[in-house]
Amino acid sequence: MVKVREDHPVREDGTVDLDLWLEMLGQQVEISDIDEIRRACELAKAAEEQASADRDDESDWSNHTIGSYRTGLDMASILAELQQDQVTLIAAILYRAVRERKLPIARVAELFGSEVSQLIDGVLQMAAIGTRKNPRFEETVLGTGVNQVDNVRKMLVAMIDDVRVALIKIAERTCAIRGVKKGSRRKRYLVAREVFDIYAPLAHRLGIGHIKWELEDLSFRYLKPNDYKEIAKLLDEKRLDRQQYINSVVELLKGELQAVHIDGEVMGRAKHIYSIWRKMQRKNIEFSQVYDVRAVRILVPETRDCYTALGIVHGLWRNVPHEFDDYIASPKPNGYRSLHTAVIGPEGKVLEIQIRTHNMHEEAELGVCAHHLYKGTDTNSRSSSYEDKIAWLRQVLEWHDDLGQSEAFGDMLRGDVAQDRVYVFTPDGHVLDLPHGATALDFAYRVHTEIGHRCRGAKVNGRIIPLTRPLQTGDQVEIMTSNEERPRRDWLNTNLGYITTSRARAKISHWFKTQAREQNAEAGRHIVEREFKRLALDIREIDLGQVARELHYRSVDDMFAGLGAGDLRQSQIINAAQRQVEVDQHDEQLDLALPTTAPRDKGSKDEGIRIRGVGNLLTKMASCCKPVPGDPIVGYITQGRGVSIHREDCINALALREQEPERMIEVDWGEKTEATYPVDIMIEAYDRSGLLRDIMMELANSNLNVLAANTLTDRKSNVARLSITVEIARLELLGRIMDKINQVPNVIDVHRQRSGFSA
Repeated sequence: MVKVREDHPVREDGTVDLDLWLEMLGQQVEISDIDEIRRACELAKAAEEQASADRDDESDWSNHTIGSYRTGLDMASILAELQQDQVTLIAAILYRAVRERKLPIARVAELFGSEVSQLIDGVLQMAAIGTRKNPRFEETVLGTGVNQVDNVRKMLVAMIDDVRVALIKIAERTCAIRGVKKGSRRKRYLVAREVFDIYAPLAHRLGIGHIKWELEDLSFRYLKPNDYKEIAKLLDEKRLDRQQYINSVVELLKGELQAVHIDGEVMGRAKHIYSIWRKMQRKNIEFSQVYDVRAVRILVPETRDCYTALGIVHGLWRNVPHEFDDYIASPKPNGYRSLHTAVIGPEGKVLEIQIRTHNMHEEAELGVCAHHLYKGTDTNSRSSSYEDKIAWLRQVLEWHDDLGQSEAFGDMLRGDVAQDRVYVFTPDGHVLDLPHGATALDFAYRVHTEIGHRCRGAKVNGRIIPLTRPLQTGDQVEIMTSNEERPRRDWLNTNLGYITTSRARAKISHWFKTQAREQNAEAGRHIVEREFKRLALDIREIDLGQVARELHYRSVDDMFAGLGAGDLRQSQIINAAQRQVEVDQHDEQLDLALPTTAPRDKGSKDEGIRIRGVGNLLTKMASCCKPVPGDPIVGYITQGRGVSIHREDCINALALREQEPERMIEVDWGEKTEATYPVDIMIEAYDRSGLLRDIMMELANSNLNVLAANTLTDRKSNVARLSITVEIARLELLGRIMDKINQVPNVIDVHRQRSGFSA
């Protein structure tokens, strides 16, 4: 086990000898600037002194040194043993002072740089995991509570960005479980519950063996005190006999290894209390039947020596059936490698033996810390971070093996983690990265062009989903294909949201280009005619030749062929038609476009203020605070003078909010926006509960203002007809919102109507 606090050089007055501690730290890990470490220690100490003085001016400061300053040194010592870099050590030294608000994080950034402050900020996000309910131990062994989903999500984001954040937090929780011995029973339970459920499995997933064992044993001590004491007593009673037995076995094995010229190291290995209890519970056996209470570890130079040593062991003693594991040929998910065997040793006693190389042992003790690849991946080399994140993500996504098959945890892993890329699994377990918002169809084209062309559906985590649904980190995606390659032209419609990547769009467009020009032209003509009809436009009233020339096509047929081949988007044709309308708005024939009525002016022309929830009102800037564009603002309805605009933090506005809250309204700075026009949309759909709500949700998500809505349902056919009037600025936007409404379940048809509601 790791022991830190006892290693601190302490003076007679109880304070730490900082010079001697720094010297000891330098012997554990390479430090480039020892003075910077010293400054961090002095800053943490000064923050502790100031906090102590604020608590009690007459108290002796040395009585409080066990706080953030000493904890920071403990954490740094643990991380030094894990061979972490200087930046990580400084962040550990200062973390508790920042968390306890004794030291501003801005001050840390100023003195030690943004890398240190970002690490501390990441650990602060993970600290939210500490607020949890107390599920019973028997019901939640290695499990997380449902209420932890959001907090664990933040933790995963922080870890994926930089694994050092997780290591600092593990060091901090190690210090916490060590120091809780003198706390109340409830405090011990809460800390142990958190450490056991979250941080011991995380340490195991990172492969930090000695930390994992300590966290499990100390947590077990407080969660199941009676079982802990019983096993500890049994171990203590047999300690002397066991040690003599182990010593004789160690000497015998050393001699056998020397005889075959292997420079090996042999040592006795203590079995951890929680591990013994878990094996007794899992196999329903008594303490006397736990084979690895007596255990020996053999370290050798090369991998081939491991199997030579195994042959020696099995030549000396008979092995126990079904108790051999080759984790060298088949490593554990966290990278652990070793040979495990149990034999009937001297005196007929069962003995467990582990065999590994020195490098394997270092990896088993330090885990990811033993691999320089994981150190500072996002801070030192942005270009190489991709492989690092994928490797790290594999470990995080396998973490549920240790936390149990909690549905809440699985949902959390599939949740919306805000980042630039999403990482998803193929059916074979390979990881692919895609842009945020990518769909299953993007995934299909990312795997192989042919799979994309043949795609007819997709399963995510075993369930069929729409091809338009964005993928989330952790999803396992399976593409369902047909025998023939036949992409759909709808996939190229950006309004429908089938694809988001340029790679997929290019592949689909190329496929259509290879088809006959006549077919593409006919398909393009059909698309335009259908869209114009849906928008209540008369295609005969548009000069399509002018539209084609504006889009740099020699003829209308060329334009249609380009649309059919995917080189051109239908929104480009609609926009060109709209511009043609806006040039000749005085012509009566242009009833086809949006300016059918006067545009609706949103807000004051002079001030640029948009007032939510009311019509046009006079606005004026308050002279008391004089807000300028960009300031957070609030409106106050005056008597006869319109709306007065104040800064949100204005003293007068705060007073008015207290005195007359009903006259305060929400306002924000308006930008120079396009004029909007009322447009009637007719929707036909099979009636169901929640239909109107779902349609209104699509309109709200598109930030459209609804002026009127009317519904009528034919009970015989169960078909509902909805007439909705919305404010639209451009035809392109009208087409986009109608496409989205058309994807609402049960919707049959969506089109623009010229006149009032018709049943």
